[in-house]
Amino acid sequence: MTHEAIQKALLDISEEKDPTLKHLKLASLCSTVFLDHQVELVVVGDSAIEFYTEGAYTSGDLDMCLLAPSTLSARQRQEIMGKLGASGGPRSWQVAGVFVDILGELENLAHTQIRRIQGPYGEVRMNPVEELLVERVLVSVYPGEHPPARDCAKKLATAALLQDIELDWREVKRVANLKEYGIWPQVRQLIHEQAETLKVGFPYDSHE
Repeated sequence: MTHEAIQKALLDISEEKDPTLKHLKLASLCSTVFLDHQVELVVVGDSAIEFYTEGAYTSGDLDMCLLAPSTLSARQRQEIMGKLGASGGPRSWQVAGVFVDILGELENLAHTQIRRIQGPYGEVRMNPVEELLVERVLVSVYPGEHPPARDCAKKLATAALLQDIELDWREVKRVANLKEYGIWPQVRQLIHEQAETLKVGFPYDSHE
C-alpha cells in the first residue's frame, strides 16, 4: 500500500463518525499494512465482538493479535505503525483518534476457522465467535462478577440465536468444557436465558 493511499485512508478514518465503521476501517488498514510486511493480524476480544454484532456492542479501542509470525521486535512494531502515523508503542498506539493495541500471538482453542470479512482497505480476520462467547462468559464470572462482560456475552449470544451470525453450537460446548475454561454450566445457562428472553429455540435441546 503506497504512502499516498495510507494517508488518504487515515483522513477517511479520522473523519468517520460511526464508531463501529471507524474501527472496521482502521482494522482493515492495519491488517493490509502489516500484511505488506508478511504479518497477519487478527481482531480479538471486544473489538471482534463489536464487528460480529455490527455495533450492538461497541468497544472503546481496537485489539489485534499476531497470527503469523508469532513475534515482532519492538523496532519492527514501531516501524510498521510509523507508516500509519501512529504515536505511542510498543504495543499500544493512537491512530486516527483510536487507540490500537497490537498484542502477542493469538491464543485460540476453537476448531472453527478464523472468520474473514472484507473491509474498505482490505480483508479483516477475526477470532472465531465460538471462543469469544465462552471467553466473555468466563470473564463475566471469574474472578468475580463482571456485568460489562456478561452484557457483552449476552449481545453475542443474541446475535447467534437470531442467526445474525453463523455459530457452531457444538463447538461452543466443546470449548466451554475444556480444562482451560471449565465453565459449560455457566455458558449453557446464559444461552438458555437469552433464548427464553428472545422466545427462540434453545440450540441444545436437540443436542443433549
